[in-house]
Amino acid sequence: MPMDLSMSRAPELFGKEKTPVSLVEKLISSEAFASLYHEGMGLVEEAAAYLDGDGREEAKLLSRDTSLAYSAESMRLTTRLMQIASWLLLQRAVHQGEMTRHQSAAGRHRVRLQQQELASSSEIFKRLPDRLRELSLDSLRLQARIILMDQLLYAEREISEKVEPPISPVLLQLARLRDAFSK
Repeated sequence: MPMDLSMSRAPELFGKEKTPVSLVEKLISSEAFASLYHEGMGLVEEAAAYLDGDGREEAKLLSRDTSLAYSAESMRLTTRLMQIASWLLLQRAVHQGEMTRHQSAAGRHRVRLQQQELASSSEIFKRLPDRLRELSLDSLRLQARIILMDQLLYAEREISEKVEPPISPVLLQLARLRDAFSK
């Protein structure tokens, strides 16, 4: 009796779902994401508190050139953190069932993250207040992690929508064994 390996038997081979488990999806719904979410939102709050408080006072003491660099760096920091916060909130909405992953990838909802560099040269950046430099560097590191996660998450989705998963050799062997012993 020939073995039926068509995709019509795929649910039987794969279980109830035909699609493989997404490790990135598991990561987004894990404690690791909760930690990333709190880190990102905490950084947003820290930056806002600094820029509205001590940062204003420190900016008044800077030379004209350094003050312009401070303004540019703080605007870049704010933009970067707003992109990060938007992405985190979108992923949290998906995780909590407020929207689907497909909806989050749609044009009007999708947060397009772009790698941003520092607004100043390293010479000028060194003259900025320590706290602004720390916040800027922390936000760049967080942004890089989130961009990587975003690429993995949405690239995996695009690939899985285009390509039907191949049947695993292990599952094929299990199907053969099941067929051999079910006679």
